Amino acid sequence: MIRKIGTVVLWALALVALMPVGAFAAEEAAAGAPYWGYGIGAGMAIGLAGLGCGIGQGLTAGNTTAGIARNPGAAGSMFTNFILGMVLIESIAIYGLVVGLLLTFRIPA
Repeated sequence: MIRKIGTVVLWALALVALMPVGAFAAEEAAAGAPYWGYGIGAGMAIGLAGLGCGIGQGLTAGNTTAGIARNPGAAGSMFTNFILGMVLIESIAIYGLVVGLLLTFRIPA
């Protein structure tokens, strides 16, 4: 069952990564230049950043909840570290979005 879910998730990520390719089809035909790599790069930047950050946030939230359940007295200091960790993890997703947008609109970084 786990293997089947993993296969479905990988196929979904591949489809999401290839979605921006269609947006460049008209421009490629007009310019005659192969820009399909930008679309794949943009999709993978956003997809992989979202996947990694989702896994990181899930692990962080789960471990913080388990720690608070074991030691409710330390909830205040754990919560502060939890929020700081979530902010840092989310900044990585924003970097992935910025890279994807730079590739989509081909703005030199």
